[in-house]
Amino acid sequence: MTNIKDVAKLANVSVTTVSRVLNKHPYVSEEKREAVLDAVKKTNYHINRNAVNLSKGKTFLIGVVLPYSDHPYFGTLLKGIANAALEHNYKLVLIQTNYQKDKEKEAFIMLEQKQIDGLIICSRVSEWEVIEEYVIYGPIVLAEKNITEQVSSTYIDHYQAFYQALNHLYTNGYQSIGYCINRKNGVSSQQRERAYHDFLKEKQIPFDQNYIFDGYLNFEDGERVVQQLKQMKKPPAALIVTSDQVAAGIVTCCHNLGLQVPKDLAIIGFDNQPIAKYMGITTMEIPLSEMGENLFLQAITREKVSQKRVNVQLIERQTV
Repeated sequence: MTNIKDVAKLANVSVTTVSRVLNKHPYVSEEKREAVLDAVKKTNYHINRNAVNLSKGKTFLIGVVLPYSDHPYFGTLLKGIANAALEHNYKLVLIQTNYQKDKEKEAFIMLEQKQIDGLIICSRVSEWEVIEEYVIYGPIVLAEKNITEQVSSTYIDHYQAFYQALNHLYTNGYQSIGYCINRKNGVSSQQRERAYHDFLKEKQIPFDQNYIFDGYLNFEDGERVVQQLKQMKKPPAALIVTSDQVAAGIVTCCHNLGLQVPKDLAIIGFDNQPIAKYMGITTMEIPLSEMGENLFLQAITREKVSQKRVNVQLIERQTV
């Protein structure tokens, strides 16, 4: 395989001159430039960009860890990351984990081995101790509020947003309120659970474990929620659903069964995805694209650790 020394020998110039020509350095005579380009053509030489980037201490690659690539929440978040990467001439390496710790560990090892310059974790499964073990190898950025000064984050206050949704239902006359989540042991779900218990305590509303629906992520899951509600002797009058996709599935199933929303069941979704707008679902808007852009900027900033909270807005429509 032809290397840069072969090109320099054929062009009768130094390796430095070849490097300058290939990197379009302005201070090279036209004669030498033509000689180098002719030698490159004759030897069919190609620059090893990986070697060039490593020599500069950068790969211009950012790893993005996300549990699912086909869910609108993470798709919108990824869109913001990708737009910022394109603007700054970086490429992304996507690592889908399905919330498997060993898959997430592979991303940390890539950072350790300098295969990527930084790592964005959109939703984690690893413990803090694991993350802190790898921060010495490059920037790690989280889409959640963190408890260490070593890691940057762009996050929403899930406690505050969930409390706001609960209060909106309460002020509209609903007291028996349940909620629907994907992953009960997730960091955001723990914050929402705390908000839920604090709200019930403040309003002196009794807690009912059956009002918490766990393990629902997609549109199709909405039917399972409604079927579960039908089997309950005293179902909740309102639901906060932490995914607009599931909320849309619930609304659709209710309509198919002749149940009226919000008369028979009030619903608040989360994210403000297009499906919520089209179906008139009241929801909590999360500016995911904005979050993604800021996550990327934090990932390419080695010198400074920062925390940014993104505001959530209640969008009132027809389901409450």
